[in-house]
Amino acid sequence: MLTLVRPALVLLACLTLLTGVAYPLLVTGIAQGVFPSQANGSLITRDGQTVGSALIGQSFERPEYLWGRPSATGAFAYDASASTGSNQGPLNPALREAIAARVEALRASGVEGDIPVDLVTASGSGLDPHVSPAAALLQVPRIARARAVDEARVRAIVEEHVEGRTLGLLGAPRVNVLRVNLALDDALGAPGGAAGDTPGR
Repeated sequence: MLTLVRPALVLLACLTLLTGVAYPLLVTGIAQGVFPSQANGSLITRDGQTVGSALIGQSFERPEYLWGRPSATGAFAYDASASTGSNQGPLNPALREAIAARVEALRASGVEGDIPVDLVTASGSGLDPHVSPAAALLQVPRIARARAVDEARVRAIVEEHVEGRTLGLLGAPRVNVLRVNLALDDALGAPGGAAGDTPGR
């Protein structure tokens, strides 16, 4: 009996050390050495304080800032522990009502013209940190009015932050909402009032 159990236990211990200790340490070491930012969550820091991640969206409601995609996660928007879409089909009345309310809110903020779909629908993860260039540029007049600056200055900041397709082939051009909002504050100053809605919160 011992002659059968002993090799099995030795094999179990060896495989546990190999796959449960050595391999994770090797992969973690390579990731930290080659891609340290990505391995640590692509965190964005400002003055030594973490203000967000380049990979997870945040809620911005003040008119001085670029607004991101709606989020359908959990009890609060962009809840990374509850990543999900709404799972509502195009014929679902609740989705139609939500889209109509979002369009109304955008119109009330002064947005004119055709509204890109990504401003009124959540992504599949509910955590998308990007909007399309069209969605970002559509918000330029509102941001400029709220900050009392020329539209050209805001437009230049947005256009400077348009990211191309990954490797020139994958995905679509996009704009990272948090990075633009940080750039707006750097170039134009942080708006006054409550700090809770600012990128540096």
